[in-house]
Amino acid sequence: MKVLVINAGSSSLKFQLIDMKNEEVIAKGNCEKIGIPGSFLKYKANGMEIIIDGDMKDHSVAIKKVLDVLVDKKHGVIKDLKGIGAVGHRVLHGGEIYKESVLVDASVMRNLKKLVPLGPLHMPANITGIEACKKVMKGVPQVAVFDTAFHSQMPKEAFLYAVPYELYKEDKVRRYGFHGTSHKFVSGEMAKILKKPISRLKIITVHIGNGSSIAAVKNGVCIDTSMGFTPIEGLPMGTRCGDIDASVVGYIAQKYNFNGDQVVEFLNKKSGILGLSGVSSDMRDVNSAAENGNERAKMIVPILAYKIKKYIGAYTAAMGGVDAIVFTGGIGENQEDLRELALKGLDFLGIDIDVKKNNKLPRGTVEKISTDKSKVAVYRIPTNEELVIARDTLKLSK
Repeated sequence: MKVLVINAGSSSLKFQLIDMKNEEVIAKGNCEKIGIPGSFLKYKANGMEIIIDGDMKDHSVAIKKVLDVLVDKKHGVIKDLKGIGAVGHRVLHGGEIYKESVLVDASVMRNLKKLVPLGPLHMPANITGIEACKKVMKGVPQVAVFDTAFHSQMPKEAFLYAVPYELYKEDKVRRYGFHGTSHKFVSGEMAKILKKPISRLKIITVHIGNGSSIAAVKNGVCIDTSMGFTPIEGLPMGTRCGDIDASVVGYIAQKYNFNGDQVVEFLNKKSGILGLSGVSSDMRDVNSAAENGNERAKMIVPILAYKIKKYIGAYTAAMGGVDAIVFTGGIGENQEDLRELALKGLDFLGIDIDVKKNNKLPRGTVEKISTDKSKVAVYRIPTNEELVIARDTLKLSK
């Protein structure tokens, strides 16, 4: 079966078509500027890449363009739409309703709309993507795969906030965690590398990108994770502040005369690496500025490394030890100085890093960066969230 994986954003839509016989990506791409002038589709297949311009007023039109290029006589990879057996959708939030992936029906769609308040920036686009596929691909199974699902077994001591309990019981205010498909994938791959059942391992997964989170995976179950009620909590990220004293929210609101939505936007879109550096939310730009002597840019790697180190220490304590640490995500996979600094001084945990190897990793490969004498295995593993979505979709749509 061929599975189409859809990741719908507010004005974008990423996709991959995966042949599940060998889990090979046979086509992928993304639609940009949906609903905005200048929209286009970038498409990769058969060793070539093309860009297709054209107005995409909404996600239904974008889905139609994706399907058209997949069956195109010149550029397509399937004969007709019957070649797509199912569609898997990345969905931000399952709340406490969905603790695993689910086949979408009318009841699921109603529940997803109820969950919009828990993810107002992402959920509307996720729902629109599903509705667009249902409209254009009638009868094809649609599966929702939730970012929160992998974290759904956290114990109460990890997910409850110390606010009036009624906020949890009535409004479901709690830690949910995100990047679940990434943490699930790399922890599973780590178990394969160690040739041990994941049910017997303690793994810390460190996903660092424009959005970042760390998870403590004990015996195959996430027992804690750094993101919280929304993806703003935890590590400093591209534009998100991460952990912060809640009183700062009130201070910002008073100082700038912001309402609640404006403060959240400020902490979500103007803070993090962008706010600290004053340069960019992109680490490539920040690194370049640091190399050219920008003092604020020079702060970023040490700050991120320190925060990562704190979480590694905390999660080692929470699990009663650690067998392996995995770095993944765009920055986690490619920022060697960040990995080195985050792990420096953790020899008391039995972590010993091969610094020379860490600094010369080829891009896109699975690599061990700990020495043979290290008691903790440390690896760089590229994540593959789309494959997790495709696997769940295949399982549910058979």
